[in-house]
Amino acid sequence: MASTIISTVTATITAQATATSVADQRAASQGGIIEGENPSKYDSKNPIIIFIIQAGIIIIFTRLLHYPLSKMRQPRVIAEIVGGILLGPSVFGRIPGFSDAIFPKASIPTLSLAANVGLVLFLFLVGLEVDLRLLVSNWRIALSVGAAGMALPFGLGCAIAYGLYHQFREESGLVPISFGTYMLFVGVAMAITAFPVLCRILTELKLLQNQVGVVVLSAGVGNDVVGWVLLALCVALVNAGSGITALYVLLTAVGYVLFLVYAVRPAFLYILKRTGSIQNGPTQGVVALTVLMTLTSAFFTGIIGVHPIFGAFLIGLICPHDGGFAIKLTEKIEDLVSVFFLPLYFALSGLSTNIGLLDNGITWAYVIGVISVAFFGKVIGGTIAAKLNKMVWRESLTVGVLMSCKGLVELIVLNIGLSAKILSQRTFTIFVVMALVTTFLTTPLVSALYPPWYQKKIAAWKRGEIDWDGTRLIPDSGSDDAPQEKHDSSEIRRLLVYLRLDSLPSLFTFISLLGSDKASDSVNKLHPRRASQPESGDETPLLGKPLEVHGLRMFELTERLSSVMKESEVDDFSTKDPVVNAFHTFGQLNNVATSGEVQIIPSDSFAETLNGSASEQASDLILLPWSEAGSLAETGLLNPHHGALTDQFGHGSHSEFVKNFLADAPCNAAVFINNGFGGNTPPRPRPQQTTTGISVPPTPHLATMPVQNRSHHIFFPFSGGPDDRVALRFVLRLARKSNVTATIIFAKRETTSTDDDSIRPAAPPSDTLSPHAKTDINIVAESVTSSILPSSSHDLTFFTSLRDSLPADLASRVSFELAEAGTDIISRAKADFETCTNNAGNIFVAGRGNGSVPARIGSLAPEVRTTLGPLAAAVLEAKVGASLCVMRAAGRGLEM
Repeated sequence: MASTIISTVTATITAQATATSVADQRAASQGGIIEGENPSKYDSKNPIIIFIIQAGIIIIFTRLLHYPLSKMRQPRVIAEIVGGILLGPSVFGRIPGFSDAIFPKASIPTLSLAANVGLVLFLFLVGLEVDLRLLVSNWRIALSVGAAGMALPFGLGCAIAYGLYHQFREESGLVPISFGTYMLFVGVAMAITAFPVLCRILTELKLLQNQVGVVVLSAGVGNDVVGWVLLALCVALVNAGSGITALYVLLTAVGYVLFLVYAVRPAFLYILKRTGSIQNGPTQGVVALTVLMTLTSAFFTGIIGVHPIFGAFLIGLICPHDGGFAIKLTEKIEDLVSVFFLPLYFALSGLSTNIGLLDNGITWAYVIGVISVAFFGKVIGGTIAAKLNKMVWRESLTVGVLMSCKGLVELIVLNIGLSAKILSQRTFTIFVVMALVTTFLTTPLVSALYPPWYQKKIAAWKRGEIDWDGTRLIPDSGSDDAPQEKHDSSEIRRLLVYLRLDSLPSLFTFISLLGSDKASDSVNKLHPRRASQPESGDETPLLGKPLEVHGLRMFELTERLSSVMKESEVDDFSTKDPVVNAFHTFGQLNNVATSGEVQIIPSDSFAETLNGSASEQASDLILLPWSEAGSLAETGLLNPHHGALTDQFGHGSHSEFVKNFLADAPCNAAVFINNGFGGNTPPRPRPQQTTTGISVPPTPHLATMPVQNRSHHIFFPFSGGPDDRVALRFVLRLARKSNVTATIIFAKRETTSTDDDSIRPAAPPSDTLSPHAKTDINIVAESVTSSILPSSSHDLTFFTSLRDSLPADLASRVSFELAEAGTDIISRAKADFETCTNNAGNIFVAGRGNGSVPARIGSLAPEVRTTLGPLAAAVLEAKVGASLCVMRAAGRGLEM
């Protein structure tokens, strides 16, 4: 019995030991949360899980914070800094268990590694953004403003550094350094300017092409370069064990810079030219090579005792800006850096910031002192330097305020100081608060000091057009022609066109109808060596003064760094943009005087910019083509499924842009919606099906035959009101061309026409009126209500008087008809266009306030119907087989 019990116990113990051994040999659980594991628990062997949680929280939180701050026109860096502070020990860190669960100390090295990789790439982008050509071309004023903008805050920073050094040097975690090194670091922190944030603010405030913007940007380039050099010196002094070591570090760094400039850059340029990367953008191999150069340079500057970010910055500086290479390279890299890596870096800064350490009066006194020194030192230094360069006081003060912007560069400097143990956590927090305040103040102060109305006034004053009180010294251009313009209100001398790639063919055809004729160029030419009179016949004589057309091409300014770089180099874009160049070529061949420009602006400023350009150009008419893709961006042009009515008119952003444009247009405006104008577009070939049932691609590159019949036919229903009176004169202006015919019918208004205020012609604001529109503001104001009333006898008199006064040659191509109430205008137009097929395109012209058809609910979006008016909406829905031109009155041609 006893032996049996002993045997049983022994067997049980052996089985348990075997089970324990097997359990010890089993792999770690892979079931994750299914087996009840906590995903937020840090595992050094698998840190990716907690890293994803941290990155997700940081990115989402900073994006949410940026939304309200963007309404105050604050840069994204403000949201990233504030978000980091809130996630750190200052706010959320006070919640029990939050920091241990989301940001455990053991996970910080992984987060720091990712953040610093992003920082290296970002400093490469900063160097790429710095265009040294701007510094060279404006070296005198850049040197003076930059030097004064750095010298005064640097000197004041050295003064306050004495108090900071003796007050906070005894705090724990700091390395023993001399006061001279500490003073140098504080002086750099006070004097530096955030060049990337500065570019963004200048772009949003539309100051990059202004004298103030050019001065600040030029000085900012020099300030940025000098600031990084001084910071490198400071880091070298801290890392060096002795003075002689620091000297060797600096000499090595100087030698490395010379090696990059004279050895690496020429070889890099050779590779770029051989691969065609400068002309066509960087290839994938070139991008890989550039990133490797950046990492290698960062590695070298790191091992010689200077921070790795300086090596990355230097590689960005040596990259060429020719052919837009720097912009195209930035586009390849920037999104991942700005969306993913940078928020991690600034959140990491916030985790090191503890507002709770500002817990006594002396500390807050230093907070106020540091903010005052950093802000007023930069403002006073920049203002005095700008004033000495003969800028007015208000401009000079704006320059000073802009130079005080700190932003993300200041945070990078402070983090270097914290990691090098120059700054304690308390002094780090003091400087972070300073960076936040100075960056936050920049945009609202500049907006108040240098508003758009003052910019226009100072520009006109410098050109000598007005005196300081605003009294005009030079008469309005074109005033000598006022009697002639009164006699012929249909004359269009200056035209503003919104240039889009998808609308170029129809725009060129349309503008050619407005241009004056040119004499026949079929002249028998003689060889220059055989001609007895070389001058004769060398030029084609022009008939009449050419039409002046200004083309405005607008790109959306996004949050991307490359978009800001495009705006800073917009002059190069204006001369190299293929659409603008094609526009110039068209003008030279068609007796049209052309000028063009490129603007890179926020999408919500498109309408304001277009109308502002019309005022500056004193335009008689603005021609706005409706997007073929239905959106403001031109990327939709590559969509193979584009073309349906819902696609072209389904984007609310484009309708809103057109509506805002028409509401504030300073002169007469035309919205052109193309439908085969200038020749029918060949249909997209469909795949061919073989006898085996397999679809094969169609034969490509089918030739488009030239248009044999180059005539155009216009149909216009006139029902009275300012819009229709301007439209009638516009139709007669187009009909002057010998290849244009027109049908004009007098259509009585429906008594049920819409009373929507949005389609009534509105008087333009007085501060945006062109010289030709100012004299007609009373006429516009008196005609607002009449545009929706039934047709009066005055409109019929106006209609018949124009009909009876036509010249004989024009009367033979234009038919005036009267239609009774209830006539189906749409069916009448279709019948008219059916007799004019196989030509170069027809146009249905409609006044925006035309009430000849009742308002109805159709397939078009309500905002499109409101934007274009009921008649235009009915034409689009009926597909009359012609292009549509919607006229809106706001200038000449309103009188009876």
